[in-house]
Amino acid sequence: MRRGVRLGIDWGGARIGVAACDPGGTLAYPVETVPAGPGALPRLQALVAEYEPIELVLGLPRTLAGTESYAAATIRTAAADLRAALGELPIRLVDERLSTAAASRQLGDAGRSARRQRKVIDQAAAVAILESALAQERATGQPPGEAV
Repeated sequence: MRRGVRLGIDWGGARIGVAACDPGGTLAYPVETVPAGPGALPRLQALVAEYEPIELVLGLPRTLAGTESYAAATIRTAAADLRAALGELPIRLVDERLSTAAASRQLGDAGRSARRQRKVIDQAAAVAILESALAQERATGQPPGEAV
């Protein structure tokens, strides 16, 4: 397992959930929800400067059958924009199937109503994406997903 902080990103049309992990890759935790739009890239650049991650882990939507969903093209464009804005920082695309559904279920189990979930659901989905990537790396000894 490589040492270093990673940032997990759940890129949505309206909001971008951001999560981080400790340098040992043991614990993923929510960071913030960034409004999508013109101010998103500068805010993500600021978070990268603050956390100094070894890589970004960006959720890639796939269907239950494993093929890329319609939204995957949007994520690939966002990944290219991040690549241009962040330079050499590695970006990995990882399968995010059901991450938002799992996050919603966990928040519901914790007593958050659907209305109260809106503020944190994207962060919780980013945590789920990052946890999945960390588990994959622990299991295989290789960086997760595909490089951008």
